[in-house]
Amino acid sequence: MKRSVTAELLDEDLGTPQEIAASLRDLRHINDWFGGTRTTTKLLRRVARRVRLSKLSVLEVGSGLGDVPLAAQTALARQGIEVQITLLDRQWSHLPASDEMSVSGDAMRLPFRNAAFDVVSCSLFAHHFDPPDLPRFVSEALRVSRQAVLINDLVRGRIHLVLVYLGLPLFRSRITWNDAPASVRRAYTVHEMRSMLAKVAARRIDISRHFLFRMGVLIWK
Repeated sequence: MKRSVTAELLDEDLGTPQEIAASLRDLRHINDWFGGTRTTTKLLRRVARRVRLSKLSVLEVGSGLGDVPLAAQTALARQGIEVQITLLDRQWSHLPASDEMSVSGDAMRLPFRNAAFDVVSCSLFAHHFDPPDLPRFVSEALRVSRQAVLINDLVRGRIHLVLVYLGLPLFRSRITWNDAPASVRRAYTVHEMRSMLAKVAARRIDISRHFLFRMGVLIWK
């Protein structure tokens, strides 16, 4: 299945405040039900164990409401791993209104000093980049990280796309009905991801597959 780029409405806030809020709720359910939250939790646990830290500072880029890292934070706390989270999104309207650790900024020019966080993470964000731009984003994320960059994203494929269409009746937002299949069409295969990241100056790159067409990537600094 060839990659194709279809505009995602949530990216540009193309909806009413109520529609955007509904789409963000749908996104939380998608991650909770279909493996996104578990993928980030597993990858953060892997980082903590490999570098032998019981406390991690994490910058979540393209975070939206931050449901994925916050759920991972809760799960890892039960395992004795403390995670401190900072959320960054281009759109202020996507961030939690009451969260003091929320920042609006450009993923390609992260407004933080070098090595400011142990991990720079993103969930369902990498597929928004075209192939020349994804390595640039990862290089910028490596600048801000001390240990690793974490990518949690979809794996493109026909079966995945069919399952997405079958699952759309679970959601009511018209934004979700547009954006969910568009995300699968824009996503990368494991081979494509590995090829793009080969250009990045990293110590090591680990790519793993997870439940229901999720890809987990750890780029070690």
